[in-house]
Amino acid sequence: MAVLFALALSHLLNDTIQSLIPAVYPILKEQFSLDFVQIGIITLTFQTAGALFQPAIGLYTDRHPLPYSTVIGLIFTVVGTVSLAYASSYGLILVAVTLIGIGSSIFHPEATRSARYASGGRQGLAQGIFQVGGQIGGALGPLLAAFIIVPHGQASLAWFALMVVLAMALMAWTARQQAVIRAHFTAPGANAAKQNTHTRGAILFGLTILTLLMFSKLAYLESFRSFYTFYLIDRFHVSIATSQVMLFVIFISSAAGVFLGGIVGDKIGRYRVIWISVLGPLPFTLLLPYADFFWTGVLTVVINLIMASAFASIMIYAMDLVPHRIGLIGGLFYGLNFGLGGVAAAILGGLTDTIGIEQVYWLCSFFPLAGLLAWFLPRLETADR
Repeated sequence: MAVLFALALSHLLNDTIQSLIPAVYPILKEQFSLDFVQIGIITLTFQTAGALFQPAIGLYTDRHPLPYSTVIGLIFTVVGTVSLAYASSYGLILVAVTLIGIGSSIFHPEATRSARYASGGRQGLAQGIFQVGGQIGGALGPLLAAFIIVPHGQASLAWFALMVVLAMALMAWTARQQAVIRAHFTAPGANAAKQNTHTRGAILFGLTILTLLMFSKLAYLESFRSFYTFYLIDRFHVSIATSQVMLFVIFISSAAGVFLGGIVGDKIGRYRVIWISVLGPLPFTLLLPYADFFWTGVLTVVINLIMASAFASIMIYAMDLVPHRIGLIGGLFYGLNFGLGGVAAAILGGLTDTIGIEQVYWLCSFFPLAGLLAWFLPRLETADR
């Protein structure tokens, strides 16, 4: 548990930096006269860099463990954070977010592996603890932007490099525990579901369905992450600070959803959680474009609470499909989390400039229908249990 909480806190600190990027979009948009396509390209650049190395790093560390690779990744994040604080042009902004993305691409595969090793067989709980750290970090970004960066300006981003230094110290300590937690994970009976009984075709088909489910979820969530503040400002004429606080509330609900999804998945099975979390928000997403300010807040909290519960179950489902490639699956799905989110942000940015932000939210309301694809997932004993 000490290792899990250290991993969760490091994940929180790492993802706080990530969440500061979209949180400062209104500031960057005004300061550099950016349009929504350029905003979407910033997200695409960051997410692509975040996705680029994760599967390759995960595959390599499956064969050659590199417990200190997380510290190396965090060094990239420190440099990127300071660079973003003092970026004086759009091009330098793109360079800075690329460095932060590379840092995350190195951090996640090994940290995910460590969380699985430290699980003691309770995979949902372990991934829930680890991922809730990242979700809380994602929630803190808008709040910190509202109360620190908005009053003090872009350069105040440099202060947050100290958070990454703390994360580096925690991950160095965790790396020293690797031998102990790995031995615990590989002990007799510690991982009874390790044998793979599925054909290569069934595995590839299952991973494809999981990827499509991830994309539908991420495309909708990206509309909140990158454009929700603009939606609130445009439709309800709230201040930037108010929109950031609303974004914080939504991300906190996502953190709660991730944690609850992991625990519930241990009880009722990953298969059922995936159904509920992807298809379940549909009634609420259909109502959202017609809601007033109060009910917009309520509905977005409910939507994010349900939808965020999917990620732990999707990742563990994939790990159970390919139990001997933990690093690869962790890297692949965190990479997809970055890459597919970036693609969605770029597409949504272009649509926003073309048809308007309110129409984009109406269009996104139908995305949860993709949850019907869960019907085609290969059935796993561990996922049904």
